[in-house]
Amino acid sequence: MKIINLAVCLACHQMEKVSFVIPIFNEQDNILTLCSKITSVMEKTPYLFEILLVNDGSTDESWIRIKEATESSNHITGLDLATNYGQSSALSAGIDRASGEFIVTLDGDLQNDPEDVPIMLETLREKDCDVVSGERINRKDAAISRRFPSRLANFWIRLITGVKLRDYGCALRVFRQDVAKNLELYGELHRFIPVLAVMQGASNIQVPVRHHARIHGRSKYGMSRTFKVISDLLLLVFFKRYKDRPIHLFGTLGILTFGAGAIIDLYFLVLKILGHDIWGKPLLLLGFMLTIGGIQIITIGIISEMIMRTYYESQNKKPYRIKRIAKSEH
Repeated sequence: MKIINLAVCLACHQMEKVSFVIPIFNEQDNILTLCSKITSVMEKTPYLFEILLVNDGSTDESWIRIKEATESSNHITGLDLATNYGQSSALSAGIDRASGEFIVTLDGDLQNDPEDVPIMLETLREKDCDVVSGERINRKDAAISRRFPSRLANFWIRLITGVKLRDYGCALRVFRQDVAKNLELYGELHRFIPVLAVMQGASNIQVPVRHHARIHGRSKYGMSRTFKVISDLLLLVFFKRYKDRPIHLFGTLGILTFGAGAIIDLYFLVLKILGHDIWGKPLLLLGFMLTIGGIQIITIGIISEMIMRTYYESQNKKPYRIKRIAKSEH
């Protein structure tokens, strides 16, 4: 009976497919090695698999290496984007084309280890969850420029979003297909993929994964992304808490602002009745301008984001354009 059950389980796995989606930006020296490692790992498993390499406007020979990889294996497909759209759009392009029941995302710099993928796949099945995210153990990045900002960002993201993951920066994740294809990745929101998944009702757990030092190429991350992370986090909080009920946010701000203005107006009205000259007070004018100006700027930013999302979704437009596709002729 155990042998029959095992055979049925293996047959079930053999019918399932895993799609690897890998954004590539100036990783010419890592591409062939990464594809070789993924192939070696997945050939030991009962899963079918495909590797989608998305060239995000690289300026080195990455596309040439991607074409070489596609010529050597019918598991590999290369997508060459027309320009550098950013990691979110590159991920979106790969996920849209992925055909597997499970979708794996990872970086193209060889710092993520493909050996962790089979364990994450089994965890996804055993725990019956929708997303398994990696938590990098013994990170090999620089302490001050990479690890410290990452820990600080992780703390604030956990605090503000309520999604309790320890490592948001690990690109190695495994998704069920329906979750991945509904992430709605725009702008720079790839940093908050676990939060986006939770917002659509997905269950998300994190498991320890290995992390290797970068050997070839240069890191694309640094301290300069801090302000982008903060800006995107504010946008994400709005989508998480107020997307379907914006009046709760703007109504509250409006009431508080109006109340503060009414109190100030009442105060100066009393001064006027008492015979004081209230016109042209710098503090009154500055407070009024800063309050109204701040609200207008924040509102314009959020409305602009909502218009952008409506533009893409209502017309089924994509935030990228694929220039060409490379695939094995075997």
